[in-house]
Amino acid sequence: MGPLSRDVWAQRLGAFWASPSAFMAGPEAEDLGRDLLGDLRSEKLSEQTKVSLLALSLEYPAQLWPDASAAEVAATSLLDTLVLLPPRPSALRRPLLLAATTALAVGGALGPTSGASCRLLPLLLGLAAGNDLGRGFVPASEQRPLQATACECLRELESCKPGLLGGSLGLLRGLLGQEGPVQPLSLLLSLALRNTLVLQSRVGAGLGALLTARVSPPGSGPWDWTLVEESDGRLQPQAPSWPAAEEGEGERSLTARGHSPEEARELRAAVAQLLDTSYLLTPVAQAQLLWLLGWALRGLQGQPPALFKPQLVRLLGTAQLTLLHAVLALKAAFGEALFTAQDETLLLRRLTLAAQHPALPQSTHLFYLHCLLSFPENCPLGPEGEEAAPLLLGPQLCRGLLPSLLHEPTALLARLHLLCLVCAEDEEEEEKSQLPSPGHYLEELLAGLWQRAALEGGPRALATLCFQASYLVARCLAGQPTVLTPLIHGLAQLYRARPMLAPHFVDLLDQVDPELREPLKVVLRQEVVSRPGTDEALCWHLQMLARVADGDAQSATLNFLRAAAAHCTSWDLQQGLLQVCRALLRAGVGGGLVDLLQVLARQLEDPDGRDHARLYYILLAHLAGPKLGVALGPSLATPALASSLVAENQGFVAALMVQEAPALIRLSMGSHEVKGPLPVLQLLPEALEPIYSLELRFCVEGQLYAPLGAVHVPCLCPGRSARPLLLTLQPRRPAPARLDVHALYTTSTGLTCHVHLPPLFVNFADLFLPFRQPPEGAGLVFFEELWDSCLPEGAESRVWCPLGPQGLEGLVSHHLEPFVVVAQPPTSYYVAIHLPPDSKLLLRLEAALADGVPVALRTDDWAVLPLVGDYLRGLAAAV
Repeated sequence: MGPLSRDVWAQRLGAFWASPSAFMAGPEAEDLGRDLLGDLRSEKLSEQTKVSLLALSLEYPAQLWPDASAAEVAATSLLDTLVLLPPRPSALRRPLLLAATTALAVGGALGPTSGASCRLLPLLLGLAAGNDLGRGFVPASEQRPLQATACECLRELESCKPGLLGGSLGLLRGLLGQEGPVQPLSLLLSLALRNTLVLQSRVGAGLGALLTARVSPPGSGPWDWTLVEESDGRLQPQAPSWPAAEEGEGERSLTARGHSPEEARELRAAVAQLLDTSYLLTPVAQAQLLWLLGWALRGLQGQPPALFKPQLVRLLGTAQLTLLHAVLALKAAFGEALFTAQDETLLLRRLTLAAQHPALPQSTHLFYLHCLLSFPENCPLGPEGEEAAPLLLGPQLCRGLLPSLLHEPTALLARLHLLCLVCAEDEEEEEKSQLPSPGHYLEELLAGLWQRAALEGGPRALATLCFQASYLVARCLAGQPTVLTPLIHGLAQLYRARPMLAPHFVDLLDQVDPELREPLKVVLRQEVVSRPGTDEALCWHLQMLARVADGDAQSATLNFLRAAAAHCTSWDLQQGLLQVCRALLRAGVGGGLVDLLQVLARQLEDPDGRDHARLYYILLAHLAGPKLGVALGPSLATPALASSLVAENQGFVAALMVQEAPALIRLSMGSHEVKGPLPVLQLLPEALEPIYSLELRFCVEGQLYAPLGAVHVPCLCPGRSARPLLLTLQPRRPAPARLDVHALYTTSTGLTCHVHLPPLFVNFADLFLPFRQPPEGAGLVFFEELWDSCLPEGAESRVWCPLGPQGLEGLVSHHLEPFVVVAQPPTSYYVAIHLPPDSKLLLRLEAALADGVPVALRTDDWAVLPLVGDYLRGLAAAV
């Protein structure tokens, strides 16, 4: 099949981009990668079309090359295409480099045993160095863009395999001082230096030697994979950040080995070289560079943080958010070793003023507020990881950051968070200050939020914001009774005004600490039971009472339930009432609850409600407190002393669940059936234990076969031979396939189990079917008609078929007997094979020699030629 035209590719690409998942699930997905690689060398397609094909491989490499072997083949083909490009400017060189790099990185083929890797790495390093690769490989107009692209590719590979460029640090240092793209080289060197510092201590390599060594010309020697083999590929992320919790094994390894004076001097020189050119980089690239170098030098002996001081002076007044973030990352890394108290005050004041600047967008305000909330102080007080406001951020400085009801919800919550942290630090100064205290302002703000949430018919967003703010205050100020007491009373008033917010209250009770949860439960329970049972919001009261009911105030709770029982006429109200009874059962309430359950078992209109009330009455009458709690608990684990009723209930639940189980079935393939219009596999099941209602489900990878039906077996017992199971195949193309097998069955104990069985493999010969038998004596004419019908659309070939000790006659009788149309034993056989769905394969085996026989073959499907060749060459070994 020749290359596809531009119009065909335009249709295929349009269909793919319209719905990639639908296209990959269709029949055309199987050949997409192969056609793409082949047509990149076609002269009929324009460069623009080829660039579109390469863009597809960059966007969806995992779908086109799903495994390491496919990625290796793809990368090799892409590199061959790159080498074959004519020595003139072309728009394909950079996409081809990127596509080959992406295929190796995503497909997991990058490694010392990969031929494509051994070709690509020296090529990229040579391009990054600006070397002359000969044969006009790099036109002068493409020299600088290709050099930048090669650096980006090397950086991607270094990220996938940390330590890959450890032996090239000296070369990269030399390149940074020459004419070339500064930003790609700087980022590449900083990443390689950071990874090498982490890994060099594990192998004991001298850092000074790595920083001063010059790499030999590309291709002159094998690539050094020493550091890669010591890496586990799980170094810290490369995004700027400063939480202390991110310290991991890689950072600890930095301090595990000191450096000699010569190594320390070379390292300082390399870092200074990178920092001196950092001002030429874009803000995002500068932030990446500063974070990588700061993380690399943190904790290293002989590397003073003063190296970053010139950059700090330059960046303290920056308006770029990415650079400000990098400055904060440096502050978290080095603290007072790099930042003086004046620097800290200046930075904190700048963040405070910027967070309230009216001309900045909302997202920028939130960024500054986040920086204030996570500000890395030089000398923080309290245990590590404890949330607290910066010491220098007092009420006077943050007065402009106080939250208001006019703010957007996200900004209000961020400012409220900061206000709570200030309140936690400002308890002692409240009495001395003449200005309104932060705590007083917090109370007024919460009152305003509760008032808005209590508006009848108000939007749900206001209620959600109110509860988010209440949770934030409870989390930050859990140890301050002066704040929690008004918070509890305010929430109680909110519930009194809008009982329909009961789900929000239940969620809040589930999230807060016991300091707020327990007193809030008491207040909310009093609010509910003080209402008459005829309230129109009865459903919300029952939902709330199911969460807050316990052993306290039993008489008031039971009185409320008795009054409410007469008004619970609908199913949902009855279920809410029973949920409260269940909560009281779990709390150990007896006495009056017995009488209430008896009344409910007689009076409830819904049969399901009466059954539940009767069940709760039986449990309360027959089980002691501990057993009753177990019976009503959520756990499915049955304690040793649990009652039979609980065990029966849990067994019933387990019987309704499909459980993952070890394989109790072995499945093998029997002989091949060659009768009928479709190929049929014989499956031989064997059970290790008695199983019932067995269902075998089969799934074929890709779109080679139509979906396969399930096979059912009523019973399967060990030691008892079972009849073979027949699985009919419906190939869409005559090709071998792998069948994934899943089994669903029931055990003798009544449990339903699900298990994955080892896959089954359908060979090419399993698809062979015979043609209809020609009339007596017409076999030769029938075969010649089939033979002539294969051309010109089909294909013809000749294959040498080795013969075993049984000769040609034994080989044919063992493998090809059902398909022989004309036979002149022992030297000549004509074989006709039908390949579903609608292909044919014709073989002429004649003029056999002692060690083999030449086979002439024709087929109307050229794609099966490699399969036929492999099949015939393997027949002698299979006899």
